[in-house]
Amino acid sequence: MRNHLLALTQGDPAGVGPEISLMAWLLRKQLRLPAFVYLGNAVALQSLAAQLGLAVPVLRVGWDEAAASFDEALPVIEIEGASPANPGQPDPANAAGVIEAIEAGVAAVNAGLAAALVTNPIAKSVLYAAGFSHPGHTEFLAELAGRGGKAVPQPVMMIWSEGLAVVPVTIHVPLSAVPALLTTELIVETGKIVAADLARRFGIARPRLALSGLNPHAGEGGALGSEDDAVVAPAVARLRALGIDAKGPYPADTMFHERARAGYDVALAMYHDQALIPIKTIAFDEGVNVTLGLPFIRTSPDHGTAFDIAGKGVARPDSLCAALRLAARMAETETETKV
Repeated sequence: MRNHLLALTQGDPAGVGPEISLMAWLLRKQLRLPAFVYLGNAVALQSLAAQLGLAVPVLRVGWDEAAASFDEALPVIEIEGASPANPGQPDPANAAGVIEAIEAGVAAVNAGLAAALVTNPIAKSVLYAAGFSHPGHTEFLAELAGRGGKAVPQPVMMIWSEGLAVVPVTIHVPLSAVPALLTTELIVETGKIVAADLARRFGIARPRLALSGLNPHAGEGGALGSEDDAVVAPAVARLRALGIDAKGPYPADTMFHERARAGYDVALAMYHDQALIPIKTIAFDEGVNVTLGLPFIRTSPDHGTAFDIAGKGVARPDSLCAALRLAARMAETETETKV
């Protein structure tokens, strides 16, 4: 029988990750959430539940007990380095436990103990202060996937919702650096990874990719910049030559209204805000961060640690619940595709 259990990392314990995990468990029957096991500190999680008045029994378990206990308690795999934290007070001393939980989640998925990995938000600044050497969560996951002599994959960030999915080709870089970083090769490789994962893990036989231009009006025939004709259009042509249904470059300001969205499965935008502003406008509470291109499935809430509201009981678990549902759906689709 295939394992349906999801591994959920604690994220930064001073952020909202622990409390939205408790809230998600309370909503498990109402929202028909898949079974998940929390990777963190069981005593700290139980204490937080009591502090917030959440009637969540927390049970420390082994991997072989996690799925069976989910209906009656929130199962926790104890992470040795995870320690109690004060909500809203980030501390570099918590970094070791944050990293260990991520490593344990990846190891569990690779070993078949869990079907997919769902990660709660981390604070990169906190990890940097403790000596973390990776640019972010996604790059760390790619490095973990490449351990043991395997090639390090190129991860691709997709923000997904029921009404819109977007991929920024360049991500967390200054806007001034985008034109130099944006190459035809980068766009093509990103498009190939997106098309492959949409087919394998989303069940879309022939994914439709819409690519935005970099400049206003997609360059207006070169009058507003040369990159759209010289970089983006050749990438579209190469993707089409590979049998991928790619179109563009389109003016970004007309790509995201309802009629336009009906014409594609995912929008590839050339920089961060070009992709994330529309989806956070359309699906602010329900967006899911999905990492494509990894040998395992990884989703995450599309929000940060929210230290300012952590521990106050006002955080919303919507995005985490959506991330859990999507991870389970992707795992099921991937299994069916392999059959």
